[in-house]
Amino acid sequence: MVARKGKGLRRKSRDKLSKNVRERGKIKIRYILQEFNIGDKVVIKIDSSFHKGMPHHKFYGKIGEIVNKRGDCYEVKVKDIEKEKIIIVHPAHLRKI
Repeated sequence: MVARKGKGLRRKSRDKLSKNVRERGKIKIRYILQEFNIGDKVVIKIDSSFHKGMPHHKFYGKIGEIVNKRGDCYEVKVKDIEKEKIIIVHPAHLRKI
């Protein structure tokens, strides 16, 4: 058998992390500076052009709840199959519901 070459965090994410033609370029500053309150429901929408605080791509599109603020990022409680996990995400990758 041949060993798989790529074992990185971004493997198998070619379509998920690619942007639409009209969305390419710089990220809007309002996404980086947006504020959330504890208990807010958010959707994880990863912006691949902003690498800071990027969650794993398996959480793309999941709905979570803000638990706490940690520095510039937020702790988001997400249900992963049967377990509840807390992931640290920058606000550039979050959208309010």
